[in-house]
Amino acid sequence: MTKKRKRQEDFQKVKLKVGKKKPKLENATDTTFKTKAIQIPEQLKEDGVLPTQNRKLNIKDLLSQMHHYSPGVKHNALLGLKELLSQYPFVIDAHLSSIISEVAAVFTDKDSSVRGAAVHLLQFLASKIRAEQIAPFFPLVSAHLSSAMTHISEGIQEDSLKVLDVLLEAYPALLTDRSVILLKNFVELISHQQLSKRLKSRDKLSWMLSVNPNRRVTSQQWRLNVLTRLKKFLQAVVDGSSDTEDEGLQEQKDSSHSVRNPICISWKLHANNQQHIQLFESGGLRPKINSSFRLRSLTSVMDSAEKGLSSAENLKSFIEIIIPLLIECWIEASPAQSAPILGNLLESESQQLMHQVLSIIHLLWKLTKRHDETYKMELWLRMNYLVDFKHHFMRHFPYSLQDTVKHKKKDPCKSNRNCMKSSNNIDHLLLNLTLCDIMVSLASTSTLQTDSGWLDMIRKFVTDTLQDGSKLNSKQVNRLLGVTWRLMQIQQNKVATEPLIKAVYTLYQQRNLLFPVRTLLLKFFSKVYQKEDLRTQRIRSRSKVLSRWLAGLPQQLALLGLRNPELSNQLIDIIHSAASRSNKELLQSLQATAARIYDPLEGTLVLLPAEAQRRLVQLVYFLPCLPASLLACLSRCCIMGRMSSDLAATLIGILHMRSSFAGWKCQVQDNSVNDVDYFSFLFSTLIGFSREELTSLQGIRGKPHISQTQLSPIRLYLTDLDQFLHHWAVTEVICHSLSTIPSQSQCFDILQTGICKYLVGLVVIPDSTAGSVLCAINKLLDQACIISENLHRFLASCCYSLLYFLLTIDREDAEHLQKRDMLWRSCISALALLPRLLRLMLQSLQVSRICREELPVVAQLLRLLMQHGQLRSHMITNEFLVQQIIKDIMTLKSGEVQEQWLTDLHYCFNIYLSSHPQTPGPINTVY
Repeated sequence: MTKKRKRQEDFQKVKLKVGKKKPKLENATDTTFKTKAIQIPEQLKEDGVLPTQNRKLNIKDLLSQMHHYSPGVKHNALLGLKELLSQYPFVIDAHLSSIISEVAAVFTDKDSSVRGAAVHLLQFLASKIRAEQIAPFFPLVSAHLSSAMTHISEGIQEDSLKVLDVLLEAYPALLTDRSVILLKNFVELISHQQLSKRLKSRDKLSWMLSVNPNRRVTSQQWRLNVLTRLKKFLQAVVDGSSDTEDEGLQEQKDSSHSVRNPICISWKLHANNQQHIQLFESGGLRPKINSSFRLRSLTSVMDSAEKGLSSAENLKSFIEIIIPLLIECWIEASPAQSAPILGNLLESESQQLMHQVLSIIHLLWKLTKRHDETYKMELWLRMNYLVDFKHHFMRHFPYSLQDTVKHKKKDPCKSNRNCMKSSNNIDHLLLNLTLCDIMVSLASTSTLQTDSGWLDMIRKFVTDTLQDGSKLNSKQVNRLLGVTWRLMQIQQNKVATEPLIKAVYTLYQQRNLLFPVRTLLLKFFSKVYQKEDLRTQRIRSRSKVLSRWLAGLPQQLALLGLRNPELSNQLIDIIHSAASRSNKELLQSLQATAARIYDPLEGTLVLLPAEAQRRLVQLVYFLPCLPASLLACLSRCCIMGRMSSDLAATLIGILHMRSSFAGWKCQVQDNSVNDVDYFSFLFSTLIGFSREELTSLQGIRGKPHISQTQLSPIRLYLTDLDQFLHHWAVTEVICHSLSTIPSQSQCFDILQTGICKYLVGLVVIPDSTAGSVLCAINKLLDQACIISENLHRFLASCCYSLLYFLLTIDREDAEHLQKRDMLWRSCISALALLPRLLRLMLQSLQVSRICREELPVVAQLLRLLMQHGQLRSHMITNEFLVQQIIKDIMTLKSGEVQEQWLTDLHYCFNIYLSSHPQTPGPINTVY
C-alpha cells in the first residue's frame, strides 16, 4: 500500500447524513456557563472620610502617586494636592505629616516641572500652616532643603533657593535654628575648598570662588542670587536674636524713645500708705542689681552646633570663611576690574553684588555686638580686616551708578544724584552709607589719629549728603544718622560734632519730609540733647544748633495740630523731657507758644487724643509764668468738655500746686500764678459758662430747654446730661481746691462778690451752674462768713427753681432723671445750712400768683421739706409761714372736691409741725 493511500485512510472524511446531528469532537470545549448577581454596595459608595478632587482622587491616592517613576504623574499629583487642599483645608491638619514628608522629598527631583510644582504647593501650604504646627516636621524639611542646596545638579541648586525664599518668608525662626548647616551650604553654593598652599597638611582648608560654565546664568549673577538669600537669612537671624534692634540709631541700646509701659500711681492711695511705689536704680521698669556675679546664659549649656551664630566661636569661624569670599566678589565687581570709566561709576549688576556684600558684612557686624565681650570682638575684627577693607572698599569711595537708561521725559528725581536707582531699586547712596557704617564701627577714640584719613572722607561724605537738599527715604536717613552718631562718639569735641549737628539740622529744616524721616530726625536730636545734657552738667557748653532746634519744637507742635497725632506725641515727649531739665531756650519758646497750644477752640490740647492731652496738661507745671490770658484759656478747656473730667481735675491740681496756696514750705517761683488770676480761674471754671454764653442764654424761651415757674424770677436752662456730668465733676474738684485755701472767710467773700457781680440779675441760669454755686456755698460757709441780702435772695430763687424742676421731671425723661440726686442734695444741704435761705424761699411761695396746675407741685414740695430730717427743726421755726401757705392753697381750692395731694399735705402738717392741739382755723375745719 502506498503512502498516499495510507494518508487517505488516516484522514477519512466523515460523510454526514441528512437529518442527523453532527457528532461532538473529542477535543470540543464546553462553552456553557451559569451567572449569579454579586452585590458590592460598599465599594460603590463615595468615601465620606477622605474627600476627592475633580479626578476623584483622595489624599492617599495623590500621595501614593508622588512615588511614581513618571514625572508627569508626580507633577499632576502635586497639582491635584493643591486643588484638593484648597477645596478642603481641614485635610491638611489630618495628614500634615504625610504631606510635608512627600512634598519635601521632591525638592531634589530630577524633573524641573516637578520641582516647580512642589515650590508652588509649598508656598500654598505656608499660608495655611502655622509655625507651631510645622515645627515638629521642620527638621525633615530642613534636611531636604540642605540636600537640594548641596546637590550636584545645577537646576536643583537653583530651585533650592526658591524653596529657601518660601521658608524664610513663612518660618524664619524655625529656619534660623539650623543656621550652622545652612550657612555652610551657602558657602558651598559659591565656592569650593582647596588645600592651603602655605601648609602641606590638610589641617587647614581655604575656600575659593567656584566657576561653573554649565549654569544657565553667569557666575556673577549666580553669586548675586546666593548672596541675596544669605542676606535674607542673616537678617532673619538678627531679627530673631534676643535683643532685637533696628538699624541706625535704633540699634543703640540707650534709645530714649523705647516703648515702655508707664507705672500708674494714685497719689491719694500713696499718701494713705495704700500703694507702694518701688524705685529702681536704673530709673527704668526693670531692677538693676549691682553684683559681681553673672547668671550663665541658657545657650552656654547647649552644644556648639545648637547655638548657631549666637556662639562667638561659630560666628568667628563663619566670618573667617565668608569675608575672604565676599572680598573676592567685591574685587570682581569693583570699578578697577571693569573698563576705565570716568569717576567711580558702577554697572547695575555690579552695584547689586557690591550692595549684597556690604549688607552681609553689616549684618555680621551687628551679630558681633550681641555678644558679651563686644570690645574684644571689635578689636579682633579690626586686626584681621581693617587693612583689606581700606584697600578694597575705600579705594574708590564714594561709588555712584552708571546711568545707562535711554533719555526719556525729564524726571526731576533723576537729576538728583541721591535719587538715582538701578533697575533693581538699589541706590548707590545706601551702598555708600552701608560701607560707612561698617568702617566707622572699626574705629574708636583711641585709634582716631591712625584712622583720621579715611574717617575724614566719611565725615565729608556724610556732611555733603545731609546738606545737598536731597529727598531721602527713611532707610537712607536711618543709616545716615547711625553713621553720624558713631562719628560723634569717636570724636566728641565740639569742633567736630557741631558741623555734623548743623548738617542734620539742615536736613531737618526741609519741607514736606516723610513722617518716618521726621521721626528719625527727632529721635536723633533728642538723643544728642540727652547725651549733651549729661555731659554738660560739669562743663556747660551747649550746642547752638541744638538749642535752636529745641526752641522751635513748641511752634512746630502748635502748627502741626491734628494732622499727624503720632508726630505730635513725639514732639510732646521731647518737649516734656527738655522742660523737666529746665532748658531755658525751650521754656521761653513754650511760654510764647502756650496761648496757641492751649487755645480752647483750635489749640493742640483740645485736638489731640486723651494720652497726648495728659502730657500737654503736665507741661503746664513747667511753664515759667501763667498769665491771666492763659488761665482763661485753660478754664475754657476745662469746661468745654473736649477733655475728660479727670484730666481737667489734673490741670486744676497742677495750677493749685503752682499757686501760693499750695502750702509749700520753701518759697515757690515768684509771680508764677497771681492770686487774683487764680481765683478768677476757679470762679470761671465753677460757673461753667463764659459771660458771652450766659448773655446769649437770656433770650431762650419755652420748653424743652427752659424750666420756668411763676414763683421764682430765675428760669433754668437745661443742659445735656454729658455736659452736666462733666461740669459737676469739675465742680467737685474746684470746691476741694477752694476748701484748701487757709482763709475761708476771705475766700467766701471773693466767691460772694463774683456771684453778685456776674450771676445776680440774670434771668436764665444753667441748671449745672445753679447747682455748682450751691455746692461751693455749702463747702465754704462757716460761722465767720457774712452773706449779703442779694446773695440770700438769689440762692433762694435758685433753690426753688431747682426743686420745682426736679419735681416736674417726667418719669420717661431718663436724661434729666440722672441729675435728680445731685441737685436735690445740693439744695437740701444749702437750706439746712442757711435757715434764712429756707425762710426766704417759703416767703416767696405766694400761691395767689400762680396757676392752679402748679399748686400740687408746691404742696408736694412742702410735704417733702416737712418730712426731711435735716430741715424739720427749721420747718417748725417757720410753722406760721407754712400754715399761711396751706391756708392760701385752701382758699384757692375752696368749693371744689378735695384732691388727694391736698389731703396728704394736711396730714404731713399735722404729723410733723403741729406740736399742740390746733385752734379753730382753716386747717381744723378741713378735718
